[in-house]
Amino acid sequence: MRLTTATLLLFVSALLEAGGDAIVRTGLHSTSSLRRILLFLSGGLVLFAYGYLVNRPPWDFGKLLGVYVVFFFVVAQVIGLVVFGQALSRGVWIGGVLIVAGGVIVAVSSR
Repeated sequence: MRLTTATLLLFVSALLEAGGDAIVRTGLHSTSSLRRILLFLSGGLVLFAYGYLVNRPPWDFGKLLGVYVVFFFVVAQVIGLVVFGQALSRGVWIGGVLIVAGGVIVAVSSR
């Protein structure tokens, strides 16, 4: 699989996972029973799509997760900020730098 294709799949997978989590989280805080059920169902479908997409290609799962965690972290922080209004603390920034550095190490050492 080409690097650009793999990178795109990992990014879309991160969008689906973090987005699905955000949908379920929104459902948990919904006051309407019908809205809650619809959010849970749609969140479940989005999370299933994530699981299918990230596991379909025949790649090394351990190396994949090392790089994927970077995408998930970044997407989750953007969703937290934009959707839920949660600002990033100094600890999140520092941890994020370490996560990205670890992902770079895994990606570079995998070649």
